[in-house]
Order: sequence, then structure tokens, then C-alpha cells
Amino acid sequence: MRSVTITGSRTTEHHAPDHYAALFAAYLMPFAHDGHFYLGGARGIDSLALEWLARWTPAALTVVVPGTLDQQPQEARQAVARAWDRVTHLVELRADALDAEAYEARNRWMVDRTTLTIGFPVGTSRGSGTRRTLDYTAEQGKAHLIVPV
Repeated sequence: MRSVTITGSRTTEHHAPDHYAALFAAYLMPFAHDGHFYLGGARGIDSLALEWLARWTPAALTVVVPGTLDQQPQEARQAVARAWDRVTHLVELRADALDAEAYEARNRWMVDRTTLTIGFPVGTSRGSGTRRTLDYTAEQGKAHLIVPV
């Protein structure tokens, strides 16, 4: 079974949902038949990918949050609720503060447990969490795929 971290922008309003569905079909589906996806449980790419994977694939799905699920934004909690019957595991890392450090720790936790990271960044900023996660994946000598949105 291939294990895949999904990371991406929280900003997704600049494209219609069909655009993301096409990206997921092209770049997630090849790993979905025997895959196990780890998703951050946030709004944006995390929520869109979670719902798409739950609907269209047989893949195992693990949602990882830096604190607790109840602390996630409403949009993200609703996405998890809609996909709940397909979520294999929920991991709550219970960080004391939900800051950039907690989200980066969550992303590293996922990368450490997977063999591939697929990132969906917006723009080319090296400072985004998505880019830092992709860089961390590369530092670990693991495969990574960048799908710009």
C-alpha cells in the first residue's frame, strides 16, 4: 500500500470545484486504488481532497489535526463530517497552541509516515506551509509531486 501526504493551500476560491476535481482525478487517482492518504483536516485543499477521495476512491483516509477536530474551522469540520464514513483514522496531535509551529509539526508528522507528498501550492512563495512541507519531504529523500493551483 502506498502512503501519500496531501498538502495544499487554504486559498482555493480562485477556481471552481470542477477544476480541483480534474486535478485530483489526474494526480490523486493513480495512487488511490491501493493508497492510504494523510490529509491535514483544514479548509481549502485538505477539505476538497478529502471529500473527493471519499467519494471517488477506495483509498484509506487519515485526517490529522494539530489540536483537536473541534478546533478546526467550521468548513473543515463539515468536510470531515461529510466524509466520516470513509475516514479510517482521525489523529488529534493536541498541540497547546494552534500556531504556525503546530501546523508545521502536523505536516512533518504526516510526511514522516508516508512515502510520497503531493502538494497543491498557490503561487511560488517559498514561505508557504505547503512549500515548507514539500521541502521537508525532499530533505527526507522522499518523492514529492507539485501540482500548482
